[in-house]
Amino acid sequence: MTALSDSLMLAAPELWLAVSALVLLLVGVFQGDRSYSTISWACVAVMVTAAALVANGASGIGFNGLFIVDAYAQFLKVVILAGSAATLIIAEPQVRRLGIARFEFPIVVLIATLGMLMMVSAGDLLSLYLGLELQSLSLYVLAAFHRDNARSTEAGLKYFVLGALSSGLLLYGVSLVYGFAGSTDFLRLQGVLVAEQAPSVGILFGLVFVMSGLVFKIAAVPFHMWTPDVYEGAPTPVTAFFAAAPKVAAMGLLVRVLSDAFPGLAEQWRQIIIVASVGSMALGAIAAINQQNIKRLLAYSSIGHVGYALLGVAAGTEAGIESVLVYMAIYMATTIGGFLCVMAMQRGGQAVEAIDDLAGLARRQPCIAFALAMIMFSMAGIPLLIGFVGKLFVFQAAIAAGLVIPAVLGVLASVIAAYYYLRIVKVMYFDEPAPAFDDMAHAPSSMVLALSAAFASPLGYLAIGPLAAAAALAAKSLLG
Repeated sequence: MTALSDSLMLAAPELWLAVSALVLLLVGVFQGDRSYSTISWACVAVMVTAAALVANGASGIGFNGLFIVDAYAQFLKVVILAGSAATLIIAEPQVRRLGIARFEFPIVVLIATLGMLMMVSAGDLLSLYLGLELQSLSLYVLAAFHRDNARSTEAGLKYFVLGALSSGLLLYGVSLVYGFAGSTDFLRLQGVLVAEQAPSVGILFGLVFVMSGLVFKIAAVPFHMWTPDVYEGAPTPVTAFFAAAPKVAAMGLLVRVLSDAFPGLAEQWRQIIIVASVGSMALGAIAAINQQNIKRLLAYSSIGHVGYALLGVAAGTEAGIESVLVYMAIYMATTIGGFLCVMAMQRGGQAVEAIDDLAGLARRQPCIAFALAMIMFSMAGIPLLIGFVGKLFVFQAAIAAGLVIPAVLGVLASVIAAYYYLRIVKVMYFDEPAPAFDDMAHAPSSMVLALSAAFASPLGYLAIGPLAAAAALAAKSLLG
């Protein structure tokens, strides 16, 4: 086989997504919006097939170093594909109610997923940017997909403007790194930085700008400002997607860039990561306390969760990377369930988003209330639930790396954040009942919610062994 054919085999899942997106786009053009369900389920099938290709694919470096496939990339790709597929499954009833059941919706999600897979396999700053922008442009479209709604169009515009700014920062950083190091290839950059006794000021400035662009994508402090408004304004299925797969992909990309391209500057970038981590944990714990809109609350919650995951990144060890992978997989599974409960908050076909609307839900719809309670307890990190395991992994890795003070601050932030999670449970179980929500008549959504709640519960411990083993193998492949 030639080098090109080897590279194409490595990129088989990405090629499968790209070709499928083009074919389904043609189907949609000829059949119109009545083909929404067919195309949506076809996209789910495409993602499941892509996950199988990833799991059974070979490892290696292709396209002259631009594309890397290792156990780390494979782990993240399977998680991303699972999150994207779950989002499409739960989105159908909601997008129909909103009147945005257009065939383009699942195809844009599919293209965004393609960008995410390219991100976590990037081996060069240029292929990194290509994947990042393919994902970002798709997300801008999704944020404003409900174009007849002022909040949705405002969310899309805000996300686009701030996203363009972050992309500019990232590109400027890439140009500085290339100018002072002479390469954009991760492995060559690593060699150049190891050979230099003291890194040049230009490379350090480039690193700061590159990290600024990536920190924006994970919505960590101080580049978090877009998150609450976009999460609240975008259609709820889109918000669920934003909070799940793209967050995992961006975190995976950040870890790869720091571990593959800039390990020689670990002391420099660790300072930035620690500040972003502590700031995100503090903001996520405090800013959500007075929120009345549950989507805004979950937006600040996501900022806090990114802060916890960044503790593992700051550790910079194999155990730290393993903890990040485990944490992000747990976060994604519980977040999808949480937003599915938000989608169930409907009365008379109209969405309600106030936390007070959950009052007495346990008496009127006990199954949904129990599922949301399990998810909230897990997000809070209550012992015996799966979310506790994720935080335990991260804190142990941080302490082992000598980051005792950030870990202690993380524990304190987790205790403070538990207030607003427990407040939701209190409203559901102890407040006077509000009018009942419409029944969740969509069987696939009910199944996804049941799986998410079961994973958040003590039953999730059954999955911890295989999950941790896969994460450990992925972390070893990245640092090995």
